[in-house]
Amino acid sequence: MRAVAQRVVSASVTADGGRCSQIGPGLLVLLGIAPGDGAADAEWMSRKLVQLRIFDDCDGKMNLSLRDTGGGMLLVSQFTLYGDSSRGNRPGFSGAAGFTEARPVFQAVHRLSEHFLGRPVGCGWYGETMQVSLVNDGPVTLILDTPQR
Repeated sequence: MRAVAQRVVSASVTADGGRCSQIGPGLLVLLGIAPGDGAADAEWMSRKLVQLRIFDDCDGKMNLSLRDTGGGMLLVSQFTLYGDSSRGNRPGFSGAAGFTEARPVFQAVHRLSEHFLGRPVGCGWYGETMQVSLVNDGPVTLILDTPQR
């Protein structure tokens, strides 16, 4: 499982020209699921995202987590994080799990993130074309991969 976590001032995702999910200050997470990812990966990633200390404390040091700041989280599926463009100019996506395998894992990350954060987590619509907007804060952007099992 791979995530791109971006510290944001605000972020939103829209689909179908009207549906919208948005947050103020917090964390925008683009999440890719690989074949074989499962419950242990979902739990590891959810805990990591909620506990990631990338928000400034009163001394300006990255020392606070989402739980500490009360910030929001917006979770968006992103199978292209497993795109391979090492050969040719058209990326291949065989490194990404298929829709039926990945969707329940994505839903588990969403549910567990809400559990560990203790409040609702915004979310995109799995498998749909979406438009994501953000105001990056810092900018602070991290790439997280679950441990190999």
